[in-house]
Amino acid sequence: MAIMITDDCINCGACEPECPNTAIYEGGVEWKMADGTTVDSAYTIQTGDTIEPDAEQAPISDEFYYIVPDKCTECVGFHEEPQCAAVCPVDCCVPDPERVEAESLLAARQARLHA
Repeated sequence: MAIMITDDCINCGACEPECPNTAIYEGGVEWKMADGTTVDSAYTIQTGDTIEPDAEQAPISDEFYYIVPDKCTECVGFHEEPQCAAVCPVDCCVPDPERVEAESLLAARQARLHA
């Protein structure tokens, strides 16, 4: 499953540099699929929408840091555990119960994001 940041976030930013997929953004900041990945062509996200890699997407949160689920691999392919959760001082980086994903799917996403 993807990791999510709860509204307990204190906006410290400790998680952002730890993400190997650049899936974490400060609240209110637009995101791009190409940020921190090798994606260079149209990419279909989980909603079924296809987006261009350099197209700015609306922030998921305006109030606190957020994780783009389509870029989150729970650090599969990089680390033994999600690094955002490991460094979060308030334990607000938690598994998203609405996005349960098998490790094989996370590994496939990692391979696609970093071809």
